[in-house]
Amino acid sequence: MADNTDALAPREEEHDPHFEPVLKLTEKVDTKSHEEDEDVLFKMRAKLFRFDAGSAEWKERGTGDVRLLSHKETKKVRLVMRRDKTLKVCANHVISADMKLQPNIGSDRSWVWKVAADYSENPPTSETLAIRFANTENAVQFKTAFEDAQRSNAGVSGAPAEKAETTEKEEETEEEKTEENTEETTDEKEEKKDEEGNTDEEKKD
Repeated sequence: MADNTDALAPREEEHDPHFEPVLKLTEKVDTKSHEEDEDVLFKMRAKLFRFDAGSAEWKERGTGDVRLLSHKETKKVRLVMRRDKTLKVCANHVISADMKLQPNIGSDRSWVWKVAADYSENPPTSETLAIRFANTENAVQFKTAFEDAQRSNAGVSGAPAEKAETTEKEEETEEEKTEENTEETTDEKEEKKDEEGNTDEEKKD
């Protein structure tokens, strides 16, 4: 009877055959992240948490790079954070002027803020978020970039109103000029009539 103890061991005459695939996939599929039209203003590794009101405790949302992205056309700045490896979005919201970064109790390297609409989930949800950095310096840099983004977005939001106000003032100025020109034309006509009347009287004399 043959010895079967080494049945799984490779034999000398065995080889590893290579087969060419019947079909070759030559078409590349582009995966869009919806961030192609944005510039990265800030990027730093951190850990994100959300406050669960039901259990009254903080729950981890993920660890990864938190980024502030500015849209190339609208100039609007939003905060986006993706989890490591899976790249799943764990935070996605516009940075509005009413958001206030508050220091987390007992830590000088984390911040807490409230979000009216976070788009990392569908539908968007209202969240209280907390973010923790490796050290105090990183936390300060994030706060500075966050507040700069708030001022930038406030300026972008105010731009249409300022433009409308400028346009309105220009229209008012044009109307005033038109009225002045109309008044001048009327005055000129009256002066011309007076001159013609004086000329007729001189002829009669």
